[in-house]
Amino acid sequence: MFMTHPQRPFAPPLAQPSLIEPVLFEVKRLIVGQDHLLERLLVALLARGHVLLEGVPGLAKTATVKALAQVIGGSFGRVQFTPDLVPADLVGTRIYNAKNAEFMTELGPIFVNLLLADEINRAPAKVQSALLEVMQERQVTIGKQTHFVPNPFLVLATQNPIESDGTYPLPEAQLDRFMFKVLVDYPSYEDEIVIVERVTGTNIELKTLLNPDHLRAFQQQVDQVYVDPHLVFYAATLVHATREPARHGLHHLQNLLLYGASPRASINLIAGARALAFVRGRPYALPRDVADLVPDVLRHRLVLSYEAVASGVSTDTVVSDLLRRFPPPQIDLGDRYVA
Repeated sequence: MFMTHPQRPFAPPLAQPSLIEPVLFEVKRLIVGQDHLLERLLVALLARGHVLLEGVPGLAKTATVKALAQVIGGSFGRVQFTPDLVPADLVGTRIYNAKNAEFMTELGPIFVNLLLADEINRAPAKVQSALLEVMQERQVTIGKQTHFVPNPFLVLATQNPIESDGTYPLPEAQLDRFMFKVLVDYPSYEDEIVIVERVTGTNIELKTLLNPDHLRAFQQQVDQVYVDPHLVFYAATLVHATREPARHGLHHLQNLLLYGASPRASINLIAGARALAFVRGRPYALPRDVADLVPDVLRHRLVLSYEAVASGVSTDTVVSDLLRRFPPPQIDLGDRYVA
């Protein structure tokens, strides 16, 4: 289905050490065993996306976000989502100043470079929807005035998958605005020993290595990462197959999926592949960069049928079948074929 010879030859320059590696090394001085999570957080930051983190309590989700914020610099804010939260607690509100007999705007805690929305599913829908505009448009409307959030801006939201009492599932419209949904798992036995030693040992002070100007420069460099046209075809094929499985030879998925992924999934796969290639020290994206991001990009965008839920089928199972049907294609990069 995919051609192996692009129409125009392209000889990419040799790989160079990642400019973002020092950030990873610094955060890893404190955070152990979360390499996948750290890589996805950096990719989202460089690709101007947002991340939803899901995992049981105690897996250092909040600690990882705070450590990353400290190392990359810029402003950081944390909002603990609770059932009694109201939208004004996030975006801000207008306050009447009796001394001057006029209204003034008090901006909320979302006006930061990195916003941690802790346990986002504990707040009702009206609070969750307050994030919709700022996540998509990078702006907030209070009264008749529009206020822009700082650039860069990244929302990192966490949720606990094992508790349902007192929680409000995120609506599909908001889930689709997250670039990635990353599952945070338990550490290995060896990593847990190191975690205990670091937490109970001498306090580790992390250094600030970047600032918002550096991040904006990195984002501009990511925009210049070369993406072969066949990677776009590959991303579009994967996403389209979630909408019409039978047409793409996945007949067994036809009754398991109610709704497939939106075009935001294809866009995020390519934007994420660019950023992932940059993190890995390459000025060009490879098919495996796209394939590596597929689970994180698709798992929260697929709506399963009742038959799938009753049969114990998860979105990750569907994604695995999708990647087996469409493995990364080989493309010609001038002097060699790579996948």
